[in-house]
Amino acid sequence: MDEIDRNIVVALQQDGSSGLAELAKVAGLSVSATAERVKRLEERGVIRAWRADLDPAEVGCPLLAHALVSVAPGRDDAAFRDRVRGEEAVLECHAVTGPWTYLLKLRVSDLAALDAFLNEELRPLPGVQRLETLVALATVKESAILPVAPATEE
Repeated sequence: MDEIDRNIVVALQQDGSSGLAELAKVAGLSVSATAERVKRLEERGVIRAWRADLDPAEVGCPLLAHALVSVAPGRDDAAFRDRVRGEEAVLECHAVTGPWTYLLKLRVSDLAALDAFLNEELRPLPGVQRLETLVALATVKESAILPVAPATEE
């Protein structure tokens, strides 16, 4: 990415609803040249999707929890991965180092919904050995804004 692309993606992360005219000012280009840059960034997969940043409490999922999951060694965990990909409550799933196999970020309506998800959806999955859950009492920082690396020469 060159400096112009970098400036565009940084601006879009701050406000994805910015119009092309606003982005063109940031980029120092015409509106049509900026639109072409945005299109290329989408085609290259730099911009993966366009979304609204929603308030979890306002849309019914104020409870944030993280679950550490251990899958039995030597077990094919494809079923686990497929299942969590399809679960709305699972916002993120990461394969991790250490004694755990996965770290999940969960959003649900309340403790009863968390309990039901863990005991009815997650624990019964083949290979799940252990599960530890951390419930967030408060959120100090939560961001989807990435630290965009400095521009590189292309």
